[in-house]
Amino acid sequence: MLGMRITGVHTAVVEANYDWTYVRVDAEGEGLSGLGECFGAPGLTAIIRDLAPLLIGEDARDVDRLWNKLRWGCSGAGSVAGIAYNAISGIEAALWDLVGQHYGVPIYRLLGGGKFRDSVRMYADCHAGEALHSMNALMVERPARWGQEGPDATAVGAIRNPEHGRAYAKGAPDEVFTPELYAERAKQVVAELGFSALKFDLDVPTPYMQDTASGTLSRAEIKYMVGLAAAVIDAVGDEVDVAFDCHWRYQVADAQRLAHELEPLGLMWLEDPVPPENVPALARVTKSTTTTIATGENGYMRHGFREAFESGAIDVAAPDPQKTGGLLETRRIADYADTHYISMAPHCIASPIGTIANVHICAAIPNFLALEWHGMSVPFWNDLAAGWEGGGSVIDGGRITVPEKPGLGVTLNLDLARQYARPDEPFFDE
Repeated sequence: MLGMRITGVHTAVVEANYDWTYVRVDAEGEGLSGLGECFGAPGLTAIIRDLAPLLIGEDARDVDRLWNKLRWGCSGAGSVAGIAYNAISGIEAALWDLVGQHYGVPIYRLLGGGKFRDSVRMYADCHAGEALHSMNALMVERPARWGQEGPDATAVGAIRNPEHGRAYAKGAPDEVFTPELYAERAKQVVAELGFSALKFDLDVPTPYMQDTASGTLSRAEIKYMVGLAAAVIDAVGDEVDVAFDCHWRYQVADAQRLAHELEPLGLMWLEDPVPPENVPALARVTKSTTTTIATGENGYMRHGFREAFESGAIDVAAPDPQKTGGLLETRRIADYADTHYISMAPHCIASPIGTIANVHICAAIPNFLALEWHGMSVPFWNDLAAGWEGGGSVIDGGRITVPEKPGLGVTLNLDLARQYARPDEPFFDE
């Protein structure tokens, strides 16, 4: 067989609801290129450019060895976590796409064990029930470069999405979300798009909010939040699973009280109730309630999940393959989770390129629950996937069929990507 010597590493950034950062790895011999996607971060493409010389001339088939080479190349800057892994994850995915094309097999065949399922269940992230605005790499709002069209334009209201965590707290807001808004949004997504699993934000403005910086909740706030959750569950019925996200906002005692009050509703999970860096604090919440607790999008590599798995701090693991270390590392996390009988629900805010890469992982692991779709507010999300099997929608009836084409099984619609490309970033090698 011809060699697969790497000849180039290039990037492009599409400005959507978030920055979708793509990596293309070129190889000699067969004229092949592999495509991967990174989770957005400040200075991300500069990191990729700095890492590229470590790959030039290497055999692309040595994916795991090259992953380790990149990892240790970042060791001086801290190789155990951080945004360097956003870059490494996208590069690694591009290598798997390249190798899959070289051998004529889909990526899931390369991750060990074949596939457990022919299609992957998606859960629709409904945000807070409004048309989500575009955010830069620092989660600061910017003007969206598309009109209010698509599923979110018919949304029942257009209220500002609260930024993640407590860092942007500005006191009690003037606008709030209502149970009626949440219920209507849930019914719309189920009826029009066919999803059997949904997620809404629960850390949203309420009429009783007093202090958004402290991480505390009053009794009235908790009652209102439970009402939001109950309205969604009542609206969609027992055949639709519903999760709620707290974006790491609350103190342990307040998260415990909230989780306890939510117990009768039978949530699919309550996500990130406390900040992610203190595993014992999370374990206190998880062990205090029968409400299922999910977390993991800020975990890096299997090592970053060790303490949480072994201490029983997680009920559902939600690593993000676009930043946790890549596709094979997510597979390793899944195997590690499975030894503790923990389900996997990967976090995903990616374009269809990263989402389909994640589908390959979800097909290859036994302990899969659902994969996130966070692209509802982007009207061109589906159209970015060129060459999709059957030519239809990537997501059909709330599921994605596992691709059987070699490699990733899809390519990037370059003309459309160029239309929404960030003007201050290179567009591959153009």
